[in-house]
Amino acid sequence: MSISPIIFYFFAAILVLSAGAVITVRNPVHAVLFLVLAFFTSAAIWIMLEAEFLAITLVLVYVGAVMVLFLFVIMMLDINLAPLREGFIRNLPVGILVAVVMVVELVLIVGPKRFGLDVISAPASHAAHYSNTKELGGVLYTIYMYPFEIAAAVLLVAIVAAIALTMRRRPGSKYQDPVVQVSTRRADRVRIVAMKTEQKK
Repeated sequence: MSISPIIFYFFAAILVLSAGAVITVRNPVHAVLFLVLAFFTSAAIWIMLEAEFLAITLVLVYVGAVMVLFLFVIMMLDINLAPLREGFIRNLPVGILVAVVMVVELVLIVGPKRFGLDVISAPASHAAHYSNTKELGGVLYTIYMYPFEIAAAVLLVAIVAAIALTMRRRPGSKYQDPVVQVSTRRADRVRIVAMKTEQKK
């Protein structure tokens, strides 16, 4: 028996446990750290599948940038943990039901032939000049070109919506209008007052 399935199941177990810890731990900082562990484990599995580009991209983009940003935002926010602890037990049955439904859907979609323990095998070996980045780009921009463009459009709409939500007017808040600032004149801001000089007596 090859050692590759053992390593795969080891990383898969860590991935499942860390992903479960993300939604079960009470401290948001700990949840972010468990999510970082899940990303690292996913990158290790992708390296086993000879998808080095995806693994490095996951580590650099998500772990190195996005998750650090999430961690700073969570640490800067004053999050009250008491309501989170109270709502966890109350929403636990619904969460378990949703998880069971998702597992059943995955089993039905993937099928028993590809959901067993005997399907994990080593990927096909490639030549030394093989580039998975080139293969990924060829598949992404040919077969999955329209889903890729749709995903890009959805992300653009999400960015615009996030900006619109953060820029909404709140009563009692002071705002600056860049158009008014740029179009201002010196006469509107500076007033020259002629004053008589004082003479010493």
